[in-house]
Amino acid sequence: MSSSDPNIPPTSDERRFDGISHGYAPDERPLAPPPVPLEKIVGDVVDNLSATAKAELALLEARTELALHGASWTAGWGAVAASALGIAMLALAFGAILALAPHVGPFIATLIVVAILLAVAGFAGWRAQKSYADIRTALRSDLTNERIDDAADA
Repeated sequence: MSSSDPNIPPTSDERRFDGISHGYAPDERPLAPPPVPLEKIVGDVVDNLSATAKAELALLEARTELALHGASWTAGWGAVAASALGIAMLALAFGAILALAPHVGPFIATLIVVAILLAVAGFAGWRAQKSYADIRTALRSDLTNERIDDAADA
């Protein structure tokens, strides 16, 4: 039978832990894990670093392929858009010449349309140059930290 006195240790058939482990081995000292050799620890660290480096390179390669895929589709659709815009500008120019020709003559109508298109092209070129300067500033300040002389490009 079981004794109710907590100072009397239970016999071997009466040992109960109520399903709770306290990290205590009843009749022995707790077993300490054997020491891990330094070579094994260093080997594990090298293996983990190697696996991490391989994973980072795989991620970089995947991101590069995704960027290349996006850039190629962007360039393709950009070419379609530029072609459509060019054709639309030609149609607009011919229409403007035909509309102005009865009023000012064909030569003056052509000069007016060419002057307007040159003004539009000049404005677009100026805006493109400003946007290019923004790109150069972003790359210089954030990525390469180079000292580029902006006056030499002017």
